[in-house]
Amino acid sequence: MSATIKELLASEAVRDGVVAQGWVRTRRDSKAFSFLELNDGSCLKNLQCIVDEGIPGYEHIAQCTTGAAVRIDGRLVASRGGAQKWEVQATAVTLLGGADESFPLQKKGHSPEFLRTIAHLRPRTSLYGSVFRVRSRLAYAVHRFFQERGFFYVHTPIITASDCEGAGEMFRVTTLAPGADDFTKDFFAKQAFLTVSGQLEGETMATALGKIYTFGPTFRAENSNTTRHAAEFWMIEPEMAFCDLVQDMDMAEAQVKYLAQAMLDESDPTTIEKSDAPQTSQEKPHSENQNSEIEFKFNEINVPDSILGNDLNWDYLPAKVDANLKDSSCMNDELSIVEPEYIEDDIEAEEHAQLETLQDYLG
Repeated sequence: MSATIKELLASEAVRDGVVAQGWVRTRRDSKAFSFLELNDGSCLKNLQCIVDEGIPGYEHIAQCTTGAAVRIDGRLVASRGGAQKWEVQATAVTLLGGADESFPLQKKGHSPEFLRTIAHLRPRTSLYGSVFRVRSRLAYAVHRFFQERGFFYVHTPIITASDCEGAGEMFRVTTLAPGADDFTKDFFAKQAFLTVSGQLEGETMATALGKIYTFGPTFRAENSNTTRHAAEFWMIEPEMAFCDLVQDMDMAEAQVKYLAQAMLDESDPTTIEKSDAPQTSQEKPHSENQNSEIEFKFNEINVPDSILGNDLNWDYLPAKVDANLKDSSCMNDELSIVEPEYIEDDIEAEEHAQLETLQDYLG
């Protein structure tokens, strides 16, 4: 069985009889040999392979273009270049699947807009490969966090007849012909939708199991094409019996810190693409400030003092949000605010940024 490229790059010694399989990122030809850089998705870095002229399969080297799938048999040796620790000296090369010369992913960078036009190939890029590897680790850490604390993982329905607390517009699921509206003849004899939340079922399960969490696909049908909306996403919903608001807040804070710490502890420079943004003079090296970022206590804001008190500069808010917040009908006299009524007229990006700054001001 072949080793992953991540395993080969992490080797501690020279290895004979290795097999590497992956997709060609680049190929450079010399007079008597070729360089192939392979990536199999196990990590960000590529594996350099030296393919000498005359070895079995070399006659197909011209077809080993970017995007082609190949198998390399050979020996893992110390690299003679400075860019990597190890490379494979090939003893045989096998073309498993060719790629057309028009294969769109080349060594140069590609914009997100262009990558949207070739969505089936996006995961092969360094950026999206990193995103999906991070997502995989975070999903695993989510389960680990709750399982270590005695929560039970429950699967709530994806198809439901319930609009959970009016959480959002819903996608309808039907077997009726287009235009038909007699739902008594539909599959469930009533209207059915893709779920917007597993909360209702989760609360029921919590009254039986004590502490549960859901983690699954959720759907919202709002036709809002912004970066803050998604038609489909995965949502985490814990439910705890015999728990007050303070305990709920502490659990949420612990989860955020746990996931951040998990990424710091488990992150591998060979797995995730680093940002090209320059480090400012005020920023400490990552190794110096990672612990302080996780250990600090989250600010807890007293809502009556913050919102109803005189310390809030109302002129700071966008006008349409300002009016709704100051309107006494939007507030609960005892403790907290009812959600401001600016849902129908979505705030603009600039106003969203102002609200984020306001949060910093209150904190």
